[in-house]
Amino acid sequence: MIDMNAWVLRAMGLGALTVGLEILLGFGMRYWPTSGAWMRILSLIVLVAAVIAWGWLDGRSDRRANPDPEHGADLTMRWLKAALAGGIGAGLVAWILDFIPGFDLGDQGLVFNITSGAAFIVLLIFIPGMLGVALGRWLAGRDGKKNAPATTAPDPEPANA
Repeated sequence: MIDMNAWVLRAMGLGALTVGLEILLGFGMRYWPTSGAWMRILSLIVLVAAVIAWGWLDGRSDRRANPDPEHGADLTMRWLKAALAGGIGAGLVAWILDFIPGFDLGDQGLVFNITSGAAFIVLLIFIPGMLGVALGRWLAGRDGKKNAPATTAPDPEPANA
């Protein structure tokens, strides 16, 4: 149950961020059409940075809870489920919001939004998420090794007096 809550929370949060960025981009493109290139890049950077940060937090907390790399949580499936649900959900919500007057989200059809558009969002969530997990685990493992008490080698055999 805890793992389900974890991927659902990530899917809803990152899907909502995706839709929010699409809405802002739509309004920006409407009022500043010549600035579309940098607005798209900025939206992409914000989404990828948020995903990497969340993945980093996951990886760091997992490594601290499980110092042995062989016994960590299965964060790959958590992030894959979150990416699939977030991408498809964001595509569906964006398609619905596109019917509201004043929202200009690209006038894409439902099939495009839940297939091709969603596939792009799935990749934008899953790949940076896994990079963040790997980075978080690596940094937490490195910090754990630095802070671990130094083990002393056993004394050589004592000399007989």
